[in-house]
Amino acid sequence: MAAPEHPALSLTERRKAATQQEIALTAARLFSERGAEGTTAEDIARTAGVSLRTFYRYFRTKEDAVAPLLADGSRQWVDLLAATAPGTPLLPALVDAARAALAPAPGRPAASLGWTRGLLRAMPDDPALRDVWHRTQHDAEAALRPVLAELVGLPADSLDVLLLAATANAAMRVAVEAWAAGDTDPTGAADLAETAFRRLTGPLAEPNRPGPS
Repeated sequence: MAAPEHPALSLTERRKAATQQEIALTAARLFSERGAEGTTAEDIARTAGVSLRTFYRYFRTKEDAVAPLLADGSRQWVDLLAATAPGTPLLPALVDAARAALAPAPGRPAASLGWTRGLLRAMPDDPALRDVWHRTQHDAEAALRPVLAELVGLPADSLDVLLLAATANAAMRVAVEAWAAGDTDPTGAADLAETAFRRLTGPLAEPNRPGPS
């Protein structure tokens, strides 16, 4: 299965995306260091090297600023899953994609994972941050459906695929949250994700494919 193609961006769009990502990384770092309460939109803009006006051009609130970073992690997992070789059983496909998405890699250094951990640790005390996290998780679940549908050979709106997407996304979310709450190194997130998927072997077993007509 080929990874989904993302439309090519113009130079202006690439610059905007880079600015947005820099603001998101800065917000995540400041939230992880100071907490959301101790961080203002002005702090984020100043540290990211942009004006407050520019900040609000991209984001409505300081908490919204971390949405691109959280969405990026989910998108990497979905893209890696979509690139799975045809015929790969579902559980190994999920585990391999999760391990690749959660491991430090070029463009995703261990420090960035550390900021993500700090961000997730700040969420229980901040309803607005939790809302951003839940929104990105909802979007990730929706993005998983067509990918899982192709993997298992069922319609994307079938009950089996809807349940698979909800279960797989919940397993990944719980694993990442458990990793953030603990003290393991960055690779511990991938270990917890694999454990979560394997404990769901029943619900994630291959659903019945349509039989020959």
